[in-house]
Amino acid sequence: MLRSLYDWTMRLAASRNALAALATVAFIESSVFPIPPDILLIPMVLAAREKAWRYAAVATLASVTGGFLGYAVGYYLFAALGRPILEFYGAMARYDAMQQAYAHWGAWIIVLKGMTPIPYKIVTIASGAFHFPLLAFGVASLVSRAMRFFLVAALLYIFGEPVRVFIEKRLTLVTSAFVILLVGGFVAVAYL
Repeated sequence: MLRSLYDWTMRLAASRNALAALATVAFIESSVFPIPPDILLIPMVLAAREKAWRYAAVATLASVTGGFLGYAVGYYLFAALGRPILEFYGAMARYDAMQQAYAHWGAWIIVLKGMTPIPYKIVTIASGAFHFPLLAFGVASLVSRAMRFFLVAALLYIFGEPVRVFIEKRLTLVTSAFVILLVGGFVAVAYL
């Protein structure tokens, strides 16, 4: 099962639809979708390392653009849509503390949390809900998402083939580590 999913992802990564799929996932992950764009970015760079920077740029721009949608959800639709999303991720338990932290460290929170496995949509929705300045949100999002996606692309560009061999030999381990990081991001939201 894992092998067939991996093979399907690698075929998608090498297909002519890969860039559109990456942009779509990066866009919707920033506001509602639970799976990070890394799930496509990594195999895409491994399939065509010479396009690593292009893929990172697309993921960054689509993620930041989607972040503005998440911001709008928090700003305009918090009660109807933003709150249920934050509740789903366990972030409402710390809502007041998050609001106070944003008042003091807003841009730094966006930069730091946007680079981590913590679901980015929490940052985008919270930024809108707290009426964080839109320009500062956009700049901090651009910095954070660029740092994340270009770092992934750079590491895979430099160490690509050994990484690919490692993943293919230890697919279950890599998948388990990815799931642990993903779940760890959700858990961190609930307790940090």
